[in-house]
Amino acid sequence: MKTTNILYWVSTGFFCAMMLMSGIINVLSTPEAVEGLQHLGYPAYLLPFLGVAKILGVLALLVPGFPHLREWAYAGFVFDLAGAMYSGLSVGDPVAQWLPIGVGFLIIAVSYRTNQRRTQALAEPKSQLSVA
Repeated sequence: MKTTNILYWVSTGFFCAMMLMSGIINVLSTPEAVEGLQHLGYPAYLLPFLGVAKILGVLALLVPGFPHLREWAYAGFVFDLAGAMYSGLSVGDPVAQWLPIGVGFLIIAVSYRTNQRRTQALAEPKSQLSVA
């Protein structure tokens, strides 16, 4: 269980840091973010929406006690990464530009799986010692 907790917090912390930074950049609609989104063929007005969604998703992953909301956040991040990868591939971006998205998939997979293991371990009833 200790290894699972460490893997969970390292992967979730790193993923949340990445998404939080990305979300803040999107909310601020920095010129680089606007240029990147327009390169993919999307309008700049989507940036603040995506940024707020990422920030709320990070909160959902980090705040305890809301397992269903956490599941939705994981799904939303997978959709975000899948959409980013598909968009990059569609406009012909080189592998070097969309490869980090693949790393994001790997990190979120580790976070999700270790979250499942932690949840299952907490749900299992403690074995009772019988007193004879």
